[in-house]
Amino acid sequence: MKKAVALRYDQNKENAPKVIAKGKGESAESILKIAQLHNLPIRQDEDLVEMLSKVEIDHEIPENLYIAVAEVFKFIYSLTHKETIS
Repeated sequence: MKKAVALRYDQNKENAPKVIAKGKGESAESILKIAQLHNLPIRQDEDLVEMLSKVEIDHEIPENLYIAVAEVFKFIYSLTHKETIS
């Protein structure tokens, strides 16, 4: 069954990224459709989604996921800035 997790990070207001939506099945499809409608980057990573789905909505991600989520933000940055980051 498909799962999806949406993150938000406002470095001026939050200490770490927050889970703002999560779901499986039809809920996951809805999250993905909303992201596509708003031209938000989507990254597929089943292992990370599994770990993030354990975080409550509107809670910051745990410290042990910082590196994995930083890789996601690096991916997003590279897409939005059309350059390769190494």
